Amino acid sequence: MIRTALRLFLLVLVPAPLAAQAAPATDPLMVFGIRAGAPVRVVAETIADRDGGNLRCDRSKVDTRVEECRATVSVPEAAEPLELWMSAVDSVTSVLTIAGNLAPDELDQLRSSLERRYGRVNAKAQNSQWMMQWVRKGTMIRLTWRAQQGAKATSVALIDGNVLDAWTARRGTPQKAPAPAKKAATAKKAPAIKPAADTSVVQGIEASPAR
Repeated sequence: MIRTALRLFLLVLVPAPLAAQAAPATDPLMVFGIRAGAPVRVVAETIADRDGGNLRCDRSKVDTRVEECRATVSVPEAAEPLELWMSAVDSVTSVLTIAGNLAPDELDQLRSSLERRYGRVNAKAQNSQWMMQWVRKGTMIRLTWRAQQGAKATSVALIDGNVLDAWTARRGTPQKAPAPAKKAATAKKAPAIKPAADTSVVQGIEASPAR
């Protein structure tokens, strides 16, 4: 009986196979080899290494720290090329979206790979669209899809809330224009005063010092 209890105790201590375990909580969220908060240079290199594509970026005229980038990427998980949109702050990715049409089995494989790596989450439905998301240390992966002519219109967003929060904090609060409430009130009261017949006398009274 003691041997049986010892065997059961050892079975409890044996870890599950690595393939069945989610990634450690310290690992950054990642999609198609691109991690949340990756530098723009790293994203460009990743795209070039995959299929020789180019990441095209335009700097914002309103805030020169912000860049908007686009690219067409090919990934092993999809038979057709996918479109990539990305916003970066100070050359660091804040929001990255990869979208395109996936075959039903391709979507299933993508969803399963995310669940194996980051854990199982419930899928939520809104009208004809489904959504799943994973959150870790201020970053998030959001997977959305809907049926479309035999395929699945799929979008994967990789968001780094830490980068967005830092950018928002540095932007500051815009100054409000002073409200001319008192001036408007004075202007309205002025016509109510009966003007003197000789304006020079009135001006003389206002200019003289009080006694």
